[in-house]
Amino acid sequence: MTVAPAARVLTLCWLLLAGAPSADGPRWAWPIAPPHPVQTPFEAPATRYAAGHRGIDIGAVPEQAVASPADGVVTFSGVVVDRPLVVIRHGDGLVTSIEPVTGSVQVGEAVARGARVGAVGHGGHCDGSCVHFGVRRDGEYLNPLLLLGDVPAAVLLPLGDADHARG
Repeated sequence: MTVAPAARVLTLCWLLLAGAPSADGPRWAWPIAPPHPVQTPFEAPATRYAAGHRGIDIGAVPEQAVASPADGVVTFSGVVVDRPLVVIRHGDGLVTSIEPVTGSVQVGEAVARGARVGAVGHGGHCDGSCVHFGVRRDGEYLNPLLLLGDVPAAVLLPLGDADHARG
């Protein structure tokens, strides 16, 4: 197997997963206006039920506006256990959840990329200091940075002679 076909496969997988960015940039927008520091990065679990951080925590302040990252339809806007959240279905099997967010939208409402969906609320592990932004595709969690265009593409390098010798 050569490196070039593998690199093409990775590029195609990334484009299928994230959607090809337009000439203007990524298809998705940050749910929080800049600056939007990532306080806690995505950490994929080893297995479906293992520990991990299934999203990113973005620094925010209470009552800060929260926007839809892409066009979609609101499927939930309410409170679960101790936190308010908004869930949006975007098509292609993609669903986002943002919490704690006191929603200003109703279930079934169509929202456009960048449209306000609520404000930073209190509850959960962020409790007013951040929002947790999670993305699922057909039930599997993804790193939201892939859709925001902030993850550099993987680059495969050929193994050197020393690496071949090790095995």
